[in-house]
Amino acid sequence: MMEDLQRKHRQEQKDLQSRTTQKKKSTTKKTLKGVNDECTELERQLKEKHDAEVAALNSRDPPQTENGESVSVNGDDEPVTLEKPKDISESMNAMSVSVTPATNGHAKKPNRQKARLARRAAEQEAVADEAEKEAADLPNLREKERKAMQEAYISRSLKEHEIRSDGHCLYAAVADQLQHSEVGLKPRIQISFTNDESAIAGYKITRRVAAAYISQNPEDFSPFLEEPLDQYVTTIRDTGEWGGHLEIVALAKAYEVDINVLQGDGKVEKIECGIDDGPRTLWLAYYHHSFGLGEHYNSLRKAH
Repeated sequence: MMEDLQRKHRQEQKDLQSRTTQKKKSTTKKTLKGVNDECTELERQLKEKHDAEVAALNSRDPPQTENGESVSVNGDDEPVTLEKPKDISESMNAMSVSVTPATNGHAKKPNRQKARLARRAAEQEAVADEAEKEAADLPNLREKERKAMQEAYISRSLKEHEIRSDGHCLYAAVADQLQHSEVGLKPRIQISFTNDESAIAGYKITRRVAAAYISQNPEDFSPFLEEPLDQYVTTIRDTGEWGGHLEIVALAKAYEVDINVLQGDGKVEKIECGIDDGPRTLWLAYYHHSFGLGEHYNSLRKAH
């Protein structure tokens, strides 16, 4: 479960980095400060969200030191069970370190490490409280998201085609769109398949196409990566890692199609392929709250 959450966090960080870089590239000197402030705020919000999700997953685990030992704030061998604070300040006010008079008449210095560990435990509890509150609100967020999406489908004459909720969902949704828009799964770039193409699942083809395009155009993608390009390409091609904004860009370019991503708030993010002679348009639905760990892509077909 933690590995799945960490994989999701890496994907969200990568997508945010890509989006903020694009924002900064398209800004002017006049709007630069505002864009920088906006990007900083988006990064802060994402970090808080990730911290809350990790804390929620670990909220029932006892706080530990760096070497894996249980926290003890009394100086005893037995770990102390900390009461759940109403907030961080209350926890800090409630904490005290006993002072034992030394034999030479001088007061014994407080154990700073133990105080720091206790303070960290209190902070984790506060973050866990916030995560639990967000979890309690999740059913309402799901309902709100579903309602907004359904209204958007109707207004755009689209119908949803369900895609299995797993790490392949983006690639499977794009494959479905390609096959139902008469574009087909054969890309506009040179790529070879070791097996019969017709015998390969659609999502495996789009994975390989995205990986091939990124590999063939490293200058367009390397600035957004936190790992070596070859390693990143291998992950796309050979694993069940989630796909995001960079992979959508790669697929749009490789197939020479525009891809519209309908968001949970009803807004549409358009990824253009960059050609002028009337490219086909694919439609994806992007859910943030309604599936499993959160993010999910479905395919959107024409209703009529």
